[in-house]
Amino acid sequence: MSLRTVLLAAMLLIAGPGVMAREAPSQVRLVSEQWLDYTNADGTGLAWDVLRKVFEPAGVKVVAKSAPYSRAVGLVKRGEADAWVGSYQEENEDNLYPRWHFDMDHIYALGLTSKPAPTLETIGQYRLAWVRGYAYANYLPNVRSFREIQRREGILPMLEHDRVDYYVDALAEVDYVLSQAPNPQDFRRTHVAELPLFLAFTRSEQGKALRDLFDRRMEQLVRSGELKPIFERWKQPYPF
Repeated sequence: MSLRTVLLAAMLLIAGPGVMAREAPSQVRLVSEQWLDYTNADGTGLAWDVLRKVFEPAGVKVVAKSAPYSRAVGLVKRGEADAWVGSYQEENEDNLYPRWHFDMDHIYALGLTSKPAPTLETIGQYRLAWVRGYAYANYLPNVRSFREIQRREGILPMLEHDRVDYYVDALAEVDYVLSQAPNPQDFRRTHVAELPLFLAFTRSEQGKALRDLFDRRMEQLVRSGELKPIFERWKQPYPF
């Protein structure tokens, strides 16, 4: 046995079993709702490009899967995926969260132009709606009344028939809903918040290893500026 092998074995014994357990696997299974030009089902999009830049130069292949948001959370909870994409900070206590976010969500409220434009301070006093699983009540102040919907297709009639005052979502989704309106001039979108976006990892040794790798790589990439060209290519604001 060589001296190097003896020294390595001694170091592992001193460090304990956690060293081997924290070694990152050869792939990371990421699941996300399909967001246009962000997490497309074919693996293209801003978020997939960023996450491949984080993991793959470190030897961890990104395996991308698409699922509705609530199902994505469930897949991670059951260990069928390693993390879901686009969680808000500490959104789910069952998961492990890194220190670093990978992007920012630009949160908007969509409503009729006949209603006053909301602000972050006033949004909570209105009747709100958002897609089930997004839990904006945890991130917007003083929310009193809200409805969770299964699909975005029914939002415009809800606003037109005064069942809710505002639909809350990220800018891309608000724009998608607005694009379906026969009379878009009747609606107004208003910026209300910026929320950091995270990967939510499984609470396991593998999840810890992947989370720690993600934090190390993000620190390197933000310091070097290597992520900037990705955001420029997709014409999105750089969030760091």
